[in-house]
Amino acid sequence: MMTFSKAGVAAALMAAFAYLPLHANAALFDDDEARKAILELRAKVDAMARDLNGRIDAKADKTSTLSLINQHDQTMQEIARLRGQIEVLGNDLANVQKRQKDFYTDIDARLRKLEPRQVTIDGQEAAVGVSEQSAYESAFGLFKSGDYKGAVTALDAFVKRYPESAYAANAQYWLGNAYYAQRDCKNAITAQQAVLKHYADSPKAPDAMLNIASCYTELKDKPNATKTLNALISRYPDSSAAQAAKERGGKK
Repeated sequence: MMTFSKAGVAAALMAAFAYLPLHANAALFDDDEARKAILELRAKVDAMARDLNGRIDAKADKTSTLSLINQHDQTMQEIARLRGQIEVLGNDLANVQKRQKDFYTDIDARLRKLEPRQVTIDGQEAAVGVSEQSAYESAFGLFKSGDYKGAVTALDAFVKRYPESAYAANAQYWLGNAYYAQRDCKNAITAQQAVLKHYADSPKAPDAMLNIASCYTELKDKPNATKTLNALISRYPDSSAAQAAKERGGKK
């Protein structure tokens, strides 16, 4: 489409105006009516120029307005698109932060499970790990349920795995009892002697000696039974096991 500027239009009109007199009769220039006609023609040309310039201005304003509207629409669409991206990124960030929080919470919980805890064993405070406590309770649970064979396996495994545990003396003691419950006095004596050897200061030591004496009695070995009872009374005189040893014929 052909376009015109204001200057171009004005020049065209002026050219048209200048062209007209050249084709008119020269005699008209001497006549007042001719001069009047020229003035009127010039006025019409000026009016046409003003009108055309006004139309061009109006068209230019409309074009600019439409351009601005289009730019505004495009800008709003871009803003909407960016807002959508921001919302997606915000959700992703929130999910990442939640996963991180859950991860650290899980790690903290796991670490707490690994931390030693304070427990009371035969009236004494001791720090034990979660895994060793769980293993001991599971093994001792077998003994309490009457599964003496399973208890022997579990208690023996516990003592070998946790020889320094605060539960080790108890595990060794109940291991001897699990053997005795199966009428295996030989292994019962060996297990209880291990209590005396490795855990002599344990509250279970006096009871271990009493159980050894009982095993010797079961085996019809009265000399060793009496010897063990007397040693019990001498080593742990204030224990309830020593009182029981006296009642069974130990020295007074």
